[in-house]
Amino acid sequence: MPDKGFPADAKVRVRFAVALAAVAGIADAIGFIQYSQLFMSFMSGNTTRFGEAASTADWTQVIRFGGVIMLFCFGAFAGTLIAAWAKRWRLATLLTIQACLLAVGNVVPQGSEAVPLHAYPVVLALGLQNATLQDEAGRSLALTYVTGSVVRFGAGLANMLLHKPAPSFWIQGPLWAGLTVGAVVGGLLANRYGEAAFLAPAALSAGLALIALVMTIRNPESDAIASDFAPQPDAHPEAKPTVAL
Repeated sequence: MPDKGFPADAKVRVRFAVALAAVAGIADAIGFIQYSQLFMSFMSGNTTRFGEAASTADWTQVIRFGGVIMLFCFGAFAGTLIAAWAKRWRLATLLTIQACLLAVGNVVPQGSEAVPLHAYPVVLALGLQNATLQDEAGRSLALTYVTGSVVRFGAGLANMLLHKPAPSFWIQGPLWAGLTVGAVVGGLLANRYGEAAFLAPAALSAGLALIALVMTIRNPESDAIASDFAPQPDAHPEAKPTVAL
């Protein structure tokens, strides 16, 4: 079975994944502090808040959390289409868009409690980020939330006793660590700089985009930025690869 990961080089994939998990942790912590406990990427938390608001007929909060959930989903939708279109330029393209969205949030009007416009670019950026990388089986790497990583890590430990874990087991711990360290950094930045702290994950995303762009230009055929077998994230096993020979 061919490796359907993107990038095909596992070391490059892990490095980008951990860095992007840190970006998500920074942005989520800043948003949670600045936007009245609204999660930028943790949709499980927003879904719980949505359900609690619906149970008490608090329609302002229903719209607030429901809108963010839908926008995050749209980000994943748009990111997957962009990934298919951009082919081997996926990393540079998606990370450039993400950097712009994270920076734009600083100049977007605040909006109302029900419609927090200034949070929307950040949420869209983090939804889009999840289409950036995929593991060896072609599944999107969970870069903005850790529930799946914790579950896969626990299952991987069990599989080590039974036989051996899947190759993707080894990235779960670093992903959790990346997001956790990012959340700590994001909290520190938010408490000192307020909303302007979003410029930090924007700058980090821009730096990663530049690295990906240089890697692609210098060696467009390298496994470090391409895979001849990678379909769009989470595609059907028979889907055609998005990266051609």
